[in-house]
Formats: sequence, structure tokens, C-alpha cells
Amino acid sequence: MLRAFFLALVLAAAATPARSAEPPVILVLGDSLSAGYGLAPGQGWVALLQQRLKQEGYGHRVVNASVTGETTDGGLARIDRALAVHKPGIVILELGGNDGLRGLPVSRVEANLGLLITKSRAQGADVLLLTVQMPSNYGPQYTSAFRKVFDDLRARYQVPVAALMSPAVALDLDYFQADGIHPNARAQPLLLDNVWPRLEALLAR
Repeated sequence: MLRAFFLALVLAAAATPARSAEPPVILVLGDSLSAGYGLAPGQGWVALLQQRLKQEGYGHRVVNASVTGETTDGGLARIDRALAVHKPGIVILELGGNDGLRGLPVSRVEANLGLLITKSRAQGADVLLLTVQMPSNYGPQYTSAFRKVFDDLRARYQVPVAALMSPAVALDLDYFQADGIHPNARAQPLLLDNVWPRLEALLAR
């Protein structure tokens, strides 16, 4: 009788369908450029990324943890929880622009981005770092130092880097909203095209 009971349990377990694996997650931690400021839902490059992944046959789920106005300080305050909750396989970091616009020390921006990379990797995630450039009216010394931050991070952490905005976009006002800062809907596919090659290399790992 006992043998029959255990046999029934085994058969029942075998008949129970296995729970499907959760799709791998790509976490985007950025500011208004990734949060879709001024755009209709679904127009931002992050939303377009989810569509591109599906079209290309990738099963990844994109989590957009970007916040308008976010700084690298804010990203550091939020990343531990974001990593714990979403357990991403890839983290795309798009931060530093608001730090620069506030004229914060580039050493602080670099240190914060370094910590964001380290924390992400400690949780097993690959990292893609998106570069930011300051407007020329901030002066050649600051803009040059800010640009060097991303060169130094790439060399120190051997992290792949992509420019979210190419010169073709950054220098054409037709790609911007009325504020002259935030890319419009027309620019979003171009932003994604700038990110995609580096991201696809991580997806192939």
C-alpha cells in the first residue's frame, strides 16, 4: 500500500509541467534620455529596444529603471534594490548627463560610475556604458575632462562603451524637442541604432 502511494506521488510529479524559465533581463538605468521624457508611451529608444529584441529572436525582457533628472548619486542609491529585484543579465548605464549639467566634479562622476559598474558585475551582470557629452558652452576644459571620464572607465574596467547620441543627431536641431536638450520621437530609432551593435555583442555571449 505504501509503495503504491509513493508510486502515485512520482507519477503525479512527472505529470506536472515544469515551470518555464524566466526570460533574461536587461536593466536600463538612466535619466530622461532613457526615461522617454516628452515622448508618448512606446516611442523612447528603450521601448524600441524591446521591440528590436523580439524581432531579432531574443527572449530578453527590458526593465526601464530610468528616472528624469537622475544623477549618478541617485543611480547609486537605487541600484542595489534594482539588481536584487530584477536580477539582470545585462545592465545598460546611461547616467552622468545631469551631473555634468550641474557642473559637478568629474572625479565624482567617474567614481560613481565605477561603483555602478562594480556593483552590477558583482551580481553577475554584464555592463554596457553609454557615453555623455557636455555642450560646448561649458568650456573646453570641463567638456574635455568629462569626455575623458568615459575613456578612463572603458580602459580601467574593460567595459563596452557606446555613444547614445552620435554627432549626426547631437548637432541637428531637427532631432530635438523644443527645449533643445531632449531628442524627439524621430531621433529615437537612431539612438537605438547607436546602442544596438555593442549590446548585441553582449547578447551573443
